Amino acid sequence: MTPLMQLTAIGKNFGAIEALRGVTLSLSPGEVLGLMGDNGAGKSTLVKIIAGNFPPSSGEIAINGEPQHFHRPVEARRKGVEIVYQDLALSDNLSAAANIFLGREAKRKIGPFKILDHNAMNRRAAELFAELKSETRPRDIVQRMSGGQRQAVAIARTRLSEPKIVLMDEPTAAISVRQVAEVLDLIRTLRDSGMAIILISHRMPDIFEVCDRIAVLRRGELVAEKAVSDSSPEEITGLITGAISSA
Repeated sequence: MTPLMQLTAIGKNFGAIEALRGVTLSLSPGEVLGLMGDNGAGKSTLVKIIAGNFPPSSGEIAINGEPQHFHRPVEARRKGVEIVYQDLALSDNLSAAANIFLGREAKRKIGPFKILDHNAMNRRAAELFAELKSETRPRDIVQRMSGGQRQAVAIARTRLSEPKIVLMDEPTAAISVRQVAEVLDLIRTLRDSGMAIILISHRMPDIFEVCDRIAVLRRGELVAEKAVSDSSPEEITGLITGAISSA
């Protein structure tokens, strides 16, 4: 069976700095892959390559068996790849619905003019939040939201393009225990709908709660790729720190 996404020998250099070296990974529909590693291990670099922020220096990305060459995020999005950045990139002064449709606003015609169709955007936003089982409301202002609600807005925004792959960078960092539970539920909902997810996180309990597999990067190299059921937090910690060389 062809994987949804296949990374083969991905490398990335920034001048003399080798950020990634020969990373090979696959991802299947309805799977959550936890991507772990210390600061500077190459996690964010790998995810940004998949998302089209910059091309790899070497190696190949294939989606549904077809080689891809992304130079811009919009090219990755056309192939079903969306990313939720750690800072979420939300506008605090706008409503949830306005953030979801930012840059992709729905419009309607009145005579020769086109105006924003706020009702249509609010309706679609409400549908997305219902699908995600989130209590966030379309007209809520982002500035007044909890961390969990903000994540729901950022994730709902990715759903507009009906992606196949969602990349999530530290979605549970700096939020409360209750909000962490909300975000993990959102990830499960995405998984259950058939989407593939790559989850970057430093939070070991979150990785072991929602992920199917774990990939560990150290100094730009993939040192382990294991099923969650075949590993333990102690082993993964050892792999991250280098106390265990590989697994």
